[in-house]
Amino acid sequence: MAGALVRRNFRLFYPTAIKYRPKTTYVVLLPETPVDTAEDNALLRTEDLPQFEQLTPEKCWTGIGKLALEYESGVWAVEEKAKKMKEPKTFKNIVEELDKLESPLNTAWSTVKTLYTVKNNEMNTNTYLKIHERARKARVHKFQSLPIYEACKDIYVNDSNLDEAQRRVVRKFLLEARLNGIELPAEKTPLFAETLKKLEDQKNEFRKKVAESTNRFSYRITDSSLVREFPVDLLKNMAVTRSRYHQGPWDIVLHPHVYDSFLEHCPLTDLRRNTYRAFNMRASNHISKDVNNSLHLEEIRSLRSEQAKILGYENFAQMSMETKMAGSVENVMSMITSLLAKARKAQDKEIASLQEFAEERGFEGKLEAWDVPYWRRKHKRHVFNFDEAQLQEYFPFEHVLVKLLEISSELFGISFEEVPSGEVSTWHPDVRFFQVTDANGEYLSSFYLDPYSRPGEKLYTRIGSAWMLGCRSRSEVAGTSPIANLVFNFRPPASEDQPVLLTFDDVNLLFQKFGHALQHLLTRVPYSEASGLTNIEWDAVEVCSNFMQNWLYQPEVLERVSCHYDSGLPLSGSSIKEIIASRNHMAGFDICSELYIAHLDIQLHSCKDFWLDVSRELWDTYRPFVLDKYDAHPCSNTTIMADVWAAAYYSHIWSRMVAADAFQAFKESGEEHEVIGKRFCDTFLALGGGCHPGEVFRRFRGRDPSPDALQVLSGLVKHKGAVST
Repeated sequence: MAGALVRRNFRLFYPTAIKYRPKTTYVVLLPETPVDTAEDNALLRTEDLPQFEQLTPEKCWTGIGKLALEYESGVWAVEEKAKKMKEPKTFKNIVEELDKLESPLNTAWSTVKTLYTVKNNEMNTNTYLKIHERARKARVHKFQSLPIYEACKDIYVNDSNLDEAQRRVVRKFLLEARLNGIELPAEKTPLFAETLKKLEDQKNEFRKKVAESTNRFSYRITDSSLVREFPVDLLKNMAVTRSRYHQGPWDIVLHPHVYDSFLEHCPLTDLRRNTYRAFNMRASNHISKDVNNSLHLEEIRSLRSEQAKILGYENFAQMSMETKMAGSVENVMSMITSLLAKARKAQDKEIASLQEFAEERGFEGKLEAWDVPYWRRKHKRHVFNFDEAQLQEYFPFEHVLVKLLEISSELFGISFEEVPSGEVSTWHPDVRFFQVTDANGEYLSSFYLDPYSRPGEKLYTRIGSAWMLGCRSRSEVAGTSPIANLVFNFRPPASEDQPVLLTFDDVNLLFQKFGHALQHLLTRVPYSEASGLTNIEWDAVEVCSNFMQNWLYQPEVLERVSCHYDSGLPLSGSSIKEIIASRNHMAGFDICSELYIAHLDIQLHSCKDFWLDVSRELWDTYRPFVLDKYDAHPCSNTTIMADVWAAAYYSHIWSRMVAADAFQAFKESGEEHEVIGKRFCDTFLALGGGCHPGEVFRRFRGRDPSPDALQVLSGLVKHKGAVST
């Protein structure tokens, strides 16, 4: 009994003063968190739709605490069972029990994450991180459990009844455990733990110095003539006093939402150059020693290499491939090489054309990296004859949403029904709730849609930021169906009688995130460990979002989703052609830029050469400009050095490659789109993490993916026609 209590993380409580101790003593055991019940804490009612309006940070903390304790207790029970059971270990008597145990904790945890994102003024970062860490520690235990690991090895080898999804789940347990060092001999375990701790410390220092050096730079503009071409959003973000954004003064800062747009609109070459250099000098010795990340960068590389070698891999990049569709560094480099061959030729032509355009308008000298954003924007507007503000009038949010749902219904044989406001608990009156059913009217899943920006309330309210959050996963064992949350930051309506007009970038984002949500909502995998997006290899996670975005650039689809808010007319044929063509403006330049970072990332995690030498060696292969002597961009690249994308940055373009190839099937096939759409639904959307993405693609296309379709879609080679729906 006492042992069981200790396992539930109860603590001993002693009186503050004890004068004597009798022979018989009693120890009072108090739980580490209050004993909430489903009746008084809505977070614990995970089988129902979340009751967002009843949740407070305190309820979330105590609710997660209770669920974490119950989960840990359940996992310990499975461990004991695995150690003692005499009958054969099977997927049902080990893994299904864990899947059932995890569902309440994961659902509650996802609900809290949603509140952190959409009610950040109440669920602040510090509170959420404490809750997150408590849930994470509880959940990771099963991947560090030797009894469960040994049981899964036994099941993987001896359970002949495993289906494909079950084998994927068991393999996930085995791989996660191995990467957590479970197979290491006792003498290597302390070294492995110490290496991971040092790595986290170094990554934290790296992030801090990037943030510090970013915040140190500021340059004030008082001359209003310099900002006359600046869009209103940029002026507001730069204004010292936001309410006086027209009058100024304005501060240039290096945060992306200012920096990127500033380079596009600043008319002075010298000011662009200084700002560009300041951005790429961050966290380097060009700033000061106290924010120099050079040593931290090298230490992170060394520790990752040591981590990989302790686990038996040649280097960190090789270890990274264990969780990727690509499977090997050689396959990644093959894709990079294939795309570069066409992209570099296109880039050379694009830069030559841009140089000529700039010279015709008074620019003197050779274009440099800091000049490209400014002249590119002007060139695009010159070549493609449409106005962004006028274009926005053709995309009323309600019309675009209805047509997106219609297109998805036709492609995938599903239906959407909006539940009337007030019948479902939401976190804000603007939030809408939809149910998804199959062709027979059977319920499949649900999603919340939170469309508008709410400054001071949402985690990020920058226009263009959006999330697809899985709120609940599918699990037949736990009896749960999927719920997704789609959160955007579109401009709210100015008044009740005015429609919300989306920019074309907004429409892109809506299609993209909806594609992401469909993979969560339409999964047929019966286990939460592999349903929807869970357990999908990193370089395949963005495939469905890119696939749906590709539809938007088909003439018939663009005509269908456009509708002038006043006249009701769709976009003209000439405007549609201009929009589609503008997608690939300087595509070669963009792809070369992305391939450079992808190759740099792989190389930094494969070799021992000094980071600056690696960067210099690769630069000329991909970039059309001489590397600036002040450029130290790897020192501020938190994405690959201090985030989860180490040796995985290539995943973004890999997903685009796979999505383009899948989309190409609709162009090449003589079948009806509904037939191909059903096949896409039955593979990419249904199988999720229950099947290796390479096999998913082969079932859909009948072969392995090729970069050819992305080259066509990006305009690097001759276009092969459009597709209609």
